[in-house]
Amino acid sequence: MTSAAAPLLAAVFDMDGTLVDNMDFHNRAWVTLARKLGLDGLTAERFQNEFAGKKNEEILPQLLGRTLSVAELDALAEEKESHYRAIYRPYLALHRGAEGFLHRLREANLPLAVATAAPHGNRELVLDGLSVRPLFAHVVGAEQVTRGKPAPDIFLAAAKALQVPPESCLAFEDAINGVLSARAAGMVTVGITTTTTAEALKNAGAHYTAPDFDTLPPELLARLFASRA
Repeated sequence: MTSAAAPLLAAVFDMDGTLVDNMDFHNRAWVTLARKLGLDGLTAERFQNEFAGKKNEEILPQLLGRTLSVAELDALAEEKESHYRAIYRPYLALHRGAEGFLHRLREANLPLAVATAAPHGNRELVLDGLSVRPLFAHVVGAEQVTRGKPAPDIFLAAAKALQVPPESCLAFEDAINGVLSARAAGMVTVGITTTTTAEALKNAGAHYTAPDFDTLPPELLARLFASRA
């Protein structure tokens, strides 16, 4: 069965840029760190297109062009993430329509998971800071998989945790790497256009696109809820 025809039995959400519209703050933190390291060529746009969804231990060696010790990698990653949390915390909020949509999915008895490359402290900020962690049966983080997005590992791990076949999962993503990851896992994929154009997300393989959770396509909502009415 192809993913486009599969029944939708669960939903898996990316966190940054999807559940929360925060990628501008991440990109600003990366640019600040890059400039401190003498890497003036790293723009916010480049980070979004090339690195969003990857693990920090994948991003930093690629940026610096060399292998880093565990201590150096951890220190640089924490510097970037601490800066991000400091500048984003005053603006912490779920993306438009997310809270109502999550509750509607729960009321329809659809199991939910988060699949995110965000480290533990960032997950705490968002999921606990916004009191939505209890809505999710599982939160799968970068430390639980070998490869970050665009590899399918994290979405496959989420499907396994939910005990639902990947082709029966609906994935929500905002980044090209994330869409590629979810599609490689075999999931029906929705591109949320907080950071990337609908055209680019569709070109990456998104089955549906929407600017937020209040404006999801009616045909998608029918697939999700018609049989559960």
